[in-house]
Amino acid sequence: MKDLHNILTEITQLTTSIETDYPELYRSLDENPLTLPVSKHPHMDKKVMTEYLESLKQVLGHYIAEEKIKNKKSK
Repeated sequence: MKDLHNILTEITQLTTSIETDYPELYRSLDENPLTLPVSKHPHMDKKVMTEYLESLKQVLGHYIAEEKIKNKKSK
C-alpha cells in the first residue's frame, strides 16, 4: 500500500500533467465538486488523499473520453 508521501507525489505529478497537457481542465479543477473538500477544515489523511487522487484520475479520464467523442463528431 502506498504511503502518504507517495500519494502526495502522485497527486502533484498528475496535477502538473493536467496543467501542462489540459490547461482548460486544470482551470476548472478548483470548481469541481469531486475535488473540493466538504468541510471548512477537512482532515487530510492517507485515505482522504487517496480518494482525492482517484477523483482527479476520474475527472481526467472523463475529460479525455469526452474530448475523443467531440473529436469524432467534428470529423
